Amino acid sequence: MGTAQDWGRSSEGYLQRQDALVTSALFVGPELANDPYATAPVMHWRDVRELGKNPGVWPVTPDCDRRRWEWVPLERVGPLRFGMSPLQVAAALDGEIPAGRIGAFPHWCFRKDGQWNLSEDRFEKAGVSAHYWRYLDGVPRLGGVTAYGRTGPQVLYAGIPLVGVTPTVLDAAVIQHAEKHDMGLRFSPSGEVGLDGLNLSLSVARVGDTSVSEASFYTEHWEV
Repeated sequence: MGTAQDWGRSSEGYLQRQDALVTSALFVGPELANDPYATAPVMHWRDVRELGKNPGVWPVTPDCDRRRWEWVPLERVGPLRFGMSPLQVAAALDGEIPAGRIGAFPHWCFRKDGQWNLSEDRFEKAGVSAHYWRYLDGVPRLGGVTAYGRTGPQVLYAGIPLVGVTPTVLDAAVIQHAEKHDMGLRFSPSGEVGLDGLNLSLSVARVGDTSVSEASFYTEHWEV
C-alpha cells in the first residue's frame, strides 16, 4: 500500500495536482505475494530497502526555523557546489555522516559484480540528499541536491519559497512568475511543474494525508 498525489479541476477547468494524497496499491501474483518488494522484478523497479525508514510521525519544521540557503542555478545550493566529492559534501555540511547511502553495481542482474557506484547520500540533520554522478577519474561528483520538504533548508527563487509549501500554492506562484517573465514551463510525468532552463525539479513530501513541496537542484548537464 502507498499514496499518490490527488488531482482535481482548476477554476479554468484543467487538471492540476492537489495538496491531499490518496491511497495506491500494488497487486501481485502468488509467486510474489510473500514479499513483493524484495522479489524481482518489483525490487528492481522500486527497492524499498534503499529508502529511509519513516519513524511513524510527520514532523514539519516551521519556515521561521529553517536555515536559508542561497541557490545559484547550475552552480551551487547553499554550501554545496556542484562537482564536489562526497568527502567535500560531508565537510561542507559540518562533517555530518550520511544517515543512508544509495548506489548500484553496473548491472542489476549481477548485483555484486564490478564496482559499486555511489548515487546518493542522505543527510538527516541538514535535511538534504546529495545526488552524484561519476567523472572520468572514477570519483563520484555532486550533480544534484534535494532539500527535504518536511525538514530541509528554505531556498527562494525570485522571492518564491520552494520548500515546505503546499503544492497548489507553489504551482500557482511558479506559473504566475513564468507568465510574467515569459519563461517556459516543464512538467514531469507525475505533473510536477518547473521552470525551464534552471534544472529545478519541484516534488512533494508526504505529511499524513496531505503534502508539502520539496525541491531538487541539478547541475547543467544533469537530465531532469
